[in-house]
Amino acid sequence: MKRTFDILFSGLGLALLWPVLVLIAAGVMLTSRGPILFRQVRLGRGGIPFRICKFRSMSVANSGPSVTAGNDARITSFGAFLRRHKLDELPQLWNVFKGDMSFVGPRPEVPGFAELYPREYRRVLRVRPGITHSGTLLFRREEEILATSADPRSFYIEHVLPAKIAAYEQDLEPGLLADIRTIVATIAPFMAVEPYGPRHFAFMPDKDQAPARSQREQVQLARRTAAI
Repeated sequence: MKRTFDILFSGLGLALLWPVLVLIAAGVMLTSRGPILFRQVRLGRGGIPFRICKFRSMSVANSGPSVTAGNDARITSFGAFLRRHKLDELPQLWNVFKGDMSFVGPRPEVPGFAELYPREYRRVLRVRPGITHSGTLLFRREEEILATSADPRSFYIEHVLPAKIAAYEQDLEPGLLADIRTIVATIAPFMAVEPYGPRHFAFMPDKDQAPARSQREQVQLARRTAAI
């Protein structure tokens, strides 16, 4: 049933939204040099890699960390607009139609980060990744959270990623009706729970200031964070 829903509505979305997709593609092409689409290897169900598609929102001229904070200088002005309204995610309708992703499921992670928590992330990989998820809605302000850290990549690995895994594990197979509620909450954020913000992570120091923790301790800490 869920796969039928994904095929039907991703196909319908692509058919109805193609004028919007064309306009956004033109905007990306006209406002900065580089490809229209950003493609990156992510992990799908069962750990099978696939290439996720997004509209490119960053300059290709400058290299940088593999995580993006809200104050990242690589984000173009048009890209900032796309990211603010989540329009850069629209090409993932194709990933859903192909079967790489679902509308609702844990956000697919890059292999290098998932490998840091092999046991915990193995459970997440039991289901098809998605465009949105109840856990994803909790991290709508992720870029803002990372912007408060001097080392966004380390902070993501040490604190944000374990909290995301814990949130995903709490709701791995919610059912179609719950999926529809999550989709509605994604489109209308005022219907969703309050997302985490910098204050939820304020007690967590950067990696170079914090004592070393085991993976188990990191995930346990993330679970306590989720209860705040």
